[in-house]
Amino acid sequence: MEFIETPVFTKLIATMLPDDDYRLLQDDIAKNPQLGDLIQGGGGIRKLRFALPGTGKRGGARLIYYWQTSRDKIYMLLAYAKAKKENLEPEQVAILKSLVKELERHG
Repeated sequence: MEFIETPVFTKLIATMLPDDDYRLLQDDIAKNPQLGDLIQGGGGIRKLRFALPGTGKRGGARLIYYWQTSRDKIYMLLAYAKAKKENLEPEQVAILKSLVKELERHG
């Protein structure tokens, strides 16, 4: 399984998690790519809750990813702290859904 990060994701996750913790999170996703909850109307994008250092999952952060089953790739799209945002705005979901459609076409 291959992990591919958007530039935005790479920048955000670097401020949230130490590399070792991020690797463990990737391992969890690789073992079970359906781990995150499907986002309604998102074209297959998933939201995974994870704990930030010093917090629990509920107050931690969210990771948005897409599992491209046909190519066995995980696209890491976005990460954010729950304290800053509870859920994605509908406009953000629509943008990510469009990105997923492009990935499926051109992968």
